[in-house]
Amino acid sequence: MSQYPFRRLQTELAEMINKLPPETRLPSEPLLAKQMGVSRATLREAMRSFEGRGMIRRRQGVGTFVAAKVPVIETGLEVLESIGTIAQRSGLTVRMGELQIQQIKADAELAGLLSLEAGTDLTQVGRIIYTDNRPIAYLLDTLPLDVLTMDELRAGFTGSVLDLLLTRGVPKLIQSRTEIKAIGATPEVAHALQIQRDDVLLYLAAQLYTVDSRVIDYSISYFLPGYFRFHVVRRVGNHVT
Repeated sequence: MSQYPFRRLQTELAEMINKLPPETRLPSEPLLAKQMGVSRATLREAMRSFEGRGMIRRRQGVGTFVAAKVPVIETGLEVLESIGTIAQRSGLTVRMGELQIQQIKADAELAGLLSLEAGTDLTQVGRIIYTDNRPIAYLLDTLPLDVLTMDELRAGFTGSVLDLLLTRGVPKLIQSRTEIKAIGATPEVAHALQIQRDDVLLYLAAQLYTVDSRVIDYSISYFLPGYFRFHVVRRVGNHVT
């Protein structure tokens, strides 16, 4: 695939999308590829780029739609904050969708991540975060049952485990170690976020530590990149001459 035709396709698609009202359904991939004079594979690559930028949204089994313009949630990663706190600072209203809570036993992987014995009782909470009825993030937290119970989560939980722990004040939190990468959406996450399988997502996996170095939460967060922009402020190291 030559770069010039692909760039031209991106330009023409962007012009078409920008002229359409939000929630307009786009033609099917075969029809749109024929109209644009490109292969379906080339069109699909361009459409993934636009979805990542938040210009379109694909509803699995329904079609592709022009996305409503929303503010981008932008923040640095130097300080750990909840989506709600960051969104409020960005002027964006978010809400939590259906709450999924279950009690599970720690398998070998979770036991290692939480520094626990395999078989320890854990509380796992999953939820989707929405803005303007559009799912933009899928969050999954796993904590020891002695840190957070299912009953506590059912009593007025608004979506952020971090905010709940900070408000409660115990245990005292000190830092988070976070892995950041881009991944393709699994079938489960794609369904939750109303996107296609293998669409690119921002992935953050974090271990939350207390002041006595105990890991009390292992969280996985999947973000639609078109709605989030993360940055890191770094010091310039000393030059060795």
